[in-house]
Amino acid sequence: MNLKVNLAGVELKNPVMTASGTFGSGAEYGEMVDLNKLGAVVTKGVANVPWPGNPTPRIAETYGGMINAIGLQNPGMEVFIKRDIPFLKQYDTKIIVNVCGKTTEDYLEVVERLGDEPVDMLEINISCPNVKEGGIAFGQDPKAVEAITREVKKYAKQPVIMKLSPNVTDIAEMARAAEAGGADVLSLINTLTGMKIDVNKRTFAVANRTGGLSGPAVKPVAVRMVYQVANAVKVPIIGMGGISNTEDALEFILAGATAVSVGTANFYNPYATVEIAQGLEAYLRKNQMDDINQLIGAVR
Repeated sequence: MNLKVNLAGVELKNPVMTASGTFGSGAEYGEMVDLNKLGAVVTKGVANVPWPGNPTPRIAETYGGMINAIGLQNPGMEVFIKRDIPFLKQYDTKIIVNVCGKTTEDYLEVVERLGDEPVDMLEINISCPNVKEGGIAFGQDPKAVEAITREVKKYAKQPVIMKLSPNVTDIAEMARAAEAGGADVLSLINTLTGMKIDVNKRTFAVANRTGGLSGPAVKPVAVRMVYQVANAVKVPIIGMGGISNTEDALEFILAGATAVSVGTANFYNPYATVEIAQGLEAYLRKNQMDDINQLIGAVR
């Protein structure tokens, strides 16, 4: 039975990976989760310099999910290279580094620095606010999406995944722009912008006022967007957004995703990723199928 999938020449033992920002860089979950059983580990966002993140409170539970406004807190690429890559290299899983930045130059510095490091793919988080453009996210303007993708591809030695923001009018337009810029793979969706108000304190539940909504509440939106993008581009897709069990993962695969990322579910069920990988195998057996690739985009 084959659970292997291929993302731009990188073969994963199964289609299940972690979603950036929900799994640290693996060490936090290493005692509970056998990382050898995952197709890939996607790291927390890595910037060229340490980022302190947003003021607290930064997380709020919502109906069907959560809002986070962590602000991509991270120790910067030098600490990541010294500490986190050696940890992940102990395991038989692919390493995908999520890259964030506030200017195009920030991204390129990280991409170039990682060029000779033993990581398998780069996931470029274009939901970051572009400081040179007055704070609009790179991923909200198709011209900016194409331009930053093209620049990253000039410097990247690993295949490039562009992570698309759902906070746009037309997700397919953004996907085509990334493909035109040379993206090898697309991942979607990032979080939807949301807000929660504490009625007792009569103030915002997170200090940033707004944050990224994730969890089961966003899944129908995410499945729809993955389906739209799968029908708009030829590059492989990593689907994510509210996946908490095997059935959820299968929805994304049937909609056109080659692989899936599990995020918010890790917070309340650290074993979710491994359970989903095992569940996909059980589904194939039950349906007398021998290759997960037969399911990719099977719903048209």
